[in-house]
Amino acid sequence: MIRVTNIHSMHKEHGQKSLAVFVLTCSTSRAEQKKQGLPVQDPSGNIIEKLMREAGHRVTGRKLIPDKIGLLRTTVRQFLRSEADAIIVTGGTGVSPSDVTIEAIAPMLEKELPGFGELFRMISYDTIGSSAMMTRATAGIAKGKAIFLLPGSPDAVATAVSKLIVSELGHVLSMARQQKS
Repeated sequence: MIRVTNIHSMHKEHGQKSLAVFVLTCSTSRAEQKKQGLPVQDPSGNIIEKLMREAGHRVTGRKLIPDKIGLLRTTVRQFLRSEADAIIVTGGTGVSPSDVTIEAIAPMLEKELPGFGELFRMISYDTIGSSAMMTRATAGIAKGKAIFLLPGSPDAVATAVSKLIVSELGHVLSMARQQKS
């Protein structure tokens, strides 16, 4: 009898266990506070950093910037050239006029992961109900690196990182970095 190996488990098992992650927070109000020399809280960025470190990943940098399309693109391009394996962006994924993260970063994705946003909204629905439809959270691959675009809400960030990103990051990257045959 031939034993069939679960390909999904095999790929997941061979994914890297410790990856370099860059955390980018998009918030015009917080960036303005920082510019004025005022103390700035970044609870969502803190949650991402804490959960990624607890999962064995390295947070190689963090940055706080205002919600500006050009600055978002420039910053992400910088980190696509860095040692980072993944970039996790928090903020700017809603539907208000100032929410421009998706417009800035989605065109840079070479491969989209629509299932990430679908699963995130499904999980969020169980907690916040129909308001979950207002997030445009998404993910994808660019230059062999994973990019996750998350809401700015600390609860949403905790949900996305703990229930989706931590468990699949190594797997996503091992698949994205496979050589063409």
